[in-house]
Amino acid sequence: MNIEILDTTLRDGIQGEGISFSVQDRLSVVRALDELGIPWIEAGNPGSNPKDTEFFSLAASLKLEQAKLCAFGATRKPGIKSADDPQIKGLLEAGTEAVSIFGKSWDFHVKEVLRVSVEENLAMIAETIEYLRAEGRMVFFDAEHFFDGWKANPSYALAALKTAFKAGADRIVLCDTNGGSFPEEIVAGISAVKTALGSGVERTVPFLGIHSHDDAGLAIAASIAAVEAGCSHVQGTLAGFGERCGNTCLAALIPSLQIKQGYSCLPGEKLERITELTRLVAEVANVPLPSSMPYVGYSAFSHKGGMHSDGVLKASRSFEHIDPVLVGNERNLLMSEVGGRSAIADRARKIDSAITRDHPAIRAVAKKLKAMEAAGWAFEGADASFELLLRRELGLHKALFTILAYRVMSEHPTGQSIACSHAWVKVLVDGQDEIAAAEGNGPVHALDVALRRALQRFYPSLEQIRLTDYKVRVIDGGAATAAKVRVLIESSGGHHTWTTVGVSDDIIDASRTALVDSIEYKLITG
Repeated sequence: MNIEILDTTLRDGIQGEGISFSVQDRLSVVRALDELGIPWIEAGNPGSNPKDTEFFSLAASLKLEQAKLCAFGATRKPGIKSADDPQIKGLLEAGTEAVSIFGKSWDFHVKEVLRVSVEENLAMIAETIEYLRAEGRMVFFDAEHFFDGWKANPSYALAALKTAFKAGADRIVLCDTNGGSFPEEIVAGISAVKTALGSGVERTVPFLGIHSHDDAGLAIAASIAAVEAGCSHVQGTLAGFGERCGNTCLAALIPSLQIKQGYSCLPGEKLERITELTRLVAEVANVPLPSSMPYVGYSAFSHKGGMHSDGVLKASRSFEHIDPVLVGNERNLLMSEVGGRSAIADRARKIDSAITRDHPAIRAVAKKLKAMEAAGWAFEGADASFELLLRRELGLHKALFTILAYRVMSEHPTGQSIACSHAWVKVLVDGQDEIAAAEGNGPVHALDVALRRALQRFYPSLEQIRLTDYKVRVIDGGAATAAKVRVLIESSGGHHTWTTVGVSDDIIDASRTALVDSIEYKLITG
């Protein structure tokens, strides 16, 4: 059975806290969703703001392979004709094949929020849909607050759907707008809708749809229950963005429906790109994708415990519910004192395929790892530093430079708000030394710039490196300002990022260790 997906990242998604897209960002999201094979993209309300209007104007020139755009708006305003409503006019001017129209299906909202009579609300639904259909548009009717309305006044909620159905809506979408309905309530509501509409629900496929929010943590469960109850159109946002607690996360829902239940949501081999493209959308939004996100998160197939790592290497299904390759993700064996030799050996085989868990170097690394983590080091989030540690123990690493001396100073002139940091570094490369100095926004920034400046004479590719994240963790807080600290540095060379770690009683020295690892990792991996 085919399930039609509508992504509303550019409409409902941007209502999420901290989510904002420029016009170019929106075009990038559309391209990503099209690459994934999403059939419908709800792209915003063209009459609500200049940004949406500009977007629809530019989007008309996009050459999309799979996706179609859908404009979004409300039913006509009370007391006027649809043809005279500026918002309805804006929907038509957007030039999309389909239009999503939301209308009230909860009489409480009709009376207290919209403040019109229940009869006028039904007329607004009918006349808006009829007008848009007459203008050649497909119409998706979003029954806002349907499940709350059905629980409070079932006859009126169903009357709103019957009105939309009679007016010719191509899709009737049941919205759990407040996100508080349980799956069994979703199923019961859909059953009531199917009874009320009779055989008409089969007139087009798909016809009934579901739109869930995650306020009770049940959006995915509700959407799956709705599909099993007969909905063949599902709305959500790829990365789960949305108002309050978010919308149904399509990156988690689609694999569950397609891999586990046999539904067809995406064409061909598109599912294998869902991890890549979900992360891309999050990057465009400039928000971190939750590491624990099912299927596509960085931790979705991570294993830390020694028994778990050993088990998954012997038989992947012992600790993985699917093969990560199916969704374009990958297994990640975390390196820690509880990781075990099997996990270390698996990582080492990426360097030397002949390595086994009984190799002397693996035993040495396992012993060293326990000692270092006891001293405050943490490698599970610093894969680059761990690889360097492995290479050193395997005898496959040669230091590409040595810091002979360095100095870092910070100035804070009295009575002035502007502070400045300076760093001086002397390095040795193949018997030649180089000295460089730099100014920075802080001591670590100044040290980073000075070190790379000194090394660029020998390694020009270091110009590409950028420090993208910097974290400091106090290890033994009882020592107050004399505490040992752990520094994690994330670096980027463009399309690839890596993380390194340093530990010391001196935050600058810990930063230096992490910076040196970052540069060496870049040089040995290209």
